[in-house]
Amino acid sequence: MESDVREYFRFTGKGRLEKSINSLLGLLEGIAMDGVVTAGEVAMLRMWLADHQDVANRHPFSELVPALTAAVSDGVLEADEREDLAWLCKRLKSTEFFDMVTADLQRLHAVVGGIAADGVITTEELRGLSDWLSEHEHLRTCWPYDEIATLTTKVLGDGRVDEAEQRMLLEFFTEFLAVLDERTIVRPVAFDGPEQRIGALCAVAPEVNFPERTFCFTGASSKYKRAEFEELVQRLGGAALPGVSAKLHYLVIGAEGNPCWAFACYGRKVEKAVTLRRKGVRVVILHENDFHDAVLDVA
Repeated sequence: MESDVREYFRFTGKGRLEKSINSLLGLLEGIAMDGVVTAGEVAMLRMWLADHQDVANRHPFSELVPALTAAVSDGVLEADEREDLAWLCKRLKSTEFFDMVTADLQRLHAVVGGIAADGVITTEELRGLSDWLSEHEHLRTCWPYDEIATLTTKVLGDGRVDEAEQRMLLEFFTEFLAVLDERTIVRPVAFDGPEQRIGALCAVAPEVNFPERTFCFTGASSKYKRAEFEELVQRLGGAALPGVSAKLHYLVIGAEGNPCWAFACYGRKVEKAVTLRRKGVRVVILHENDFHDAVLDVA
């Protein structure tokens, strides 16, 4: 397969095409929640452009890429430019392949990623997000709608975002910046402390034990194949499970993500693990990089 064709393949399937446009639409909504678009938020749109330059001359990106390029060329995204781009996204996308819930969840991931793009979350952005959530209540019970709604309501309770709440929100929201590039985020860019995440996905600096512990792997890795991961766990005294259940101790997310997933770095196994955590089952969701660190610690 020729390199240019291979690059375009990333976006040609109906599902991949739908997700790409949904992500841009969500970013446009997210970065404008507070009515002010910052330089950092414009940079997020440029990242989307950079990821699509190889297919800029192919439909439908031949319409979308030039319009977005022109809009951000001066480093500012005016309200009418954002509205024009959002209109174009809506015209180019459909929900014939993805149902409404899937499409709107993709948008939600990008919305919160856009809000966190400049490293600051304001009360105006949270109020805008709260309004968005109220307009999309059909997403209730779907990860991560309930978690985002809970955090948003809690922080808006006193009408301000204090330092601890700012750090907590950025810690959670920056996970969704990975929506642009199919890769599971390694660490939220805004936070790298020893504390455990509050309601977030992957554990931070987790304690990982291998003897008599069970592991399940999801997503792609550039370092090992799935069978090699499982053999490694077994050599260290653990066991590998094919799926997520109450018997699972660790779900390891591959660092390369999986472009076939509808929600960037979030797949069915992750969703099931999150559901179990809500029920009180202590499943640790572990990033692949932390898994490798744990292996080195016992080697």
